[in-house]
Amino acid sequence: SFLKLKDLIPVLYQEGRYQGEPVTLGLGGFGRVELVTTLLHGKYFAKKKVSKKLIVEKRQGPHVIFEKKILQDIDCDFIVLHAAFKDTRYIYMVMEFCSGGEIWTKLKEGRFEEKIAVFVTACVVEAFAYLHKKNIMYRDLKPENLMLDSKGFVKLVDFGFAKELRRGQKTYSFCGTPEYMAPEIIQNQGHDFAADFWSLGVLVFELLVGPPFSSSEPQKIYARILDGVMKFPPYMGEGARSLISKLCPRPGQRLGNTKNGIKDVRNHWFNSINWHKLRMGQIEAPTVRLIRKGPCYINFDRFPYDKTQAEEEFSGWDRDF
Repeated sequence: SFLKLKDLIPVLYQEGRYQGEPVTLGLGGFGRVELVTTLLHGKYFAKKKVSKKLIVEKRQGPHVIFEKKILQDIDCDFIVLHAAFKDTRYIYMVMEFCSGGEIWTKLKEGRFEEKIAVFVTACVVEAFAYLHKKNIMYRDLKPENLMLDSKGFVKLVDFGFAKELRRGQKTYSFCGTPEYMAPEIIQNQGHDFAADFWSLGVLVFELLVGPPFSSSEPQKIYARILDGVMKFPPYMGEGARSLISKLCPRPGQRLGNTKNGIKDVRNHWFNSINWHKLRMGQIEAPTVRLIRKGPCYINFDRFPYDKTQAEEEFSGWDRDF
């Protein structure tokens, strides 16, 4: 349920200490995610806090307001739910604590076997199906935004680039993570839901092989994406090759963006998935073997605790937050 500030203040507090300091679960360009728990129930949550002053400087206010609106309205097991509140320095989003950590952290230990890649991608397909039905593009798919819950199910996080779009419309924002951007975003030709399906193809490739368009320089990444050449290694199965090839052509030809929509994606490469059981959480997730046992924060990288505080911000952009 969506909690208001007066409900949250008495029940949330910092915990999960490591060497005497509160645990930071993640860092981003706009803030950090910290581990919190309830006094009454002892249930863990992840609290994302973002500097209001930085939001104003980067002109991200409308995106933050929309992110809160999306998450407030969402009812999907593959997307992390949250509550939200603010003070004079930060906006806060309280989310489900996914104790398995980021898919990105697991990938650093080596590429996934196909069974695990199929399952991870299937969870993303379900999240996309839900969002697209509600006319919401995600636009920031990448391993860092995929979290594992305690049962190994994958949850989508970070809706900072999400956008509402009606069918038949296009938008011209330049946004996303360079390695995952669709060609039409880079070329500023206007993009729609097809951009999410391009990023799905890139994700499958990265899970099985590694990033298909990597470079330390964004301009080189964009050039490689526009060249459109993905080199499939001999160990990649025929089903994965076929799916990636169908997800990454021109927008009008992309699987998921044609007449049958996302049904075509579900019917390709996912023979081992019972979609109804997946939605009901009745599948034994093969990703469980990736989750380390130990303290609740053991599946997360270590981050130094930052005692500094953001400056106060009083412009009023967040009155609707």
